[in-house]
Amino acid sequence: MNTNSYHHFDENDIAHYQCKKINGGITINGDLTKPQWANAVKSARFVDMVTGAPAMYDTRMAALWDDDNLYIAFWAEEPLVTATQQERDSIIFLDNDLEVFIDGGDCYYELEVNALNTVYEVFFIWRDAYQKGSRFDAPQFDVFKEKAMTFGGNYDRTDVSFWWGTHPRGLRWAFLDYDMEGLQTAVQIDGKINDPTHIDKGWTLEIAIPWKSMHWLANGRSIPPKAGDRWRIFFGRFQKLMASGQEIQPDPAWVLSKHGIYDTHLPECFPYVHLVE
Repeated sequence: MNTNSYHHFDENDIAHYQCKKINGGITINGDLTKPQWANAVKSARFVDMVTGAPAMYDTRMAALWDDDNLYIAFWAEEPLVTATQQERDSIIFLDNDLEVFIDGGDCYYELEVNALNTVYEVFFIWRDAYQKGSRFDAPQFDVFKEKAMTFGGNYDRTDVSFWWGTHPRGLRWAFLDYDMEGLQTAVQIDGKINDPTHIDKGWTLEIAIPWKSMHWLANGRSIPPKAGDRWRIFFGRFQKLMASGQEIQPDPAWVLSKHGIYDTHLPECFPYVHLVE
């Protein structure tokens, strides 16, 4: 099946982001007024994942890199900052959240964070690449573990797609107990979280991911990376909106570049991140 015809996306819709190299690293504390972020390339306003229309609340990202880490920042406008999930790897998208997916060719990594700085991580390996003797034939990717299961994507699985999902590549193995070693995340709230009487300005998220922990995702690229390398990374936000006491369904998904359908798990739609000096 041709993925372009299936996913209804145009290659021209996919964002290209210039990720600058820095020296000296960044202290991860959620404060995005630091000079490194002032000098980073701040993205355009996020858009609706399906239609490409501008997001209701201003949402932007920036990224930087050095020889040790990939750094990611999010600015999220939100008049009522809320979060409930406090247990690591709980279903963070039940809250408003910010999300990063990193493509590794035959695998990809998902990170979600809410305004309480609660983290959810999953590592996905495409079933067609998960073979005995392959690079994924490793103890941490043992499908007999309790928290390994198949996943068909977050688009409706009905009729002929019931068992296999709707992606032309089929199923993935999802490893729910995967932890990115050395991951750092920090949040700052500009307002009062979970206080409906207070109008907030929003929240910021700051992330550092060590390159050495991304070797499963390198897919032939050097670790640490070099200028000129290109990665595919998704930057997104899910936001609950209420109207007349009812939650609007599905929750709006706002992203750096649209997918054309309501599914985050499409690596072929992820923006191109170019590492530059």
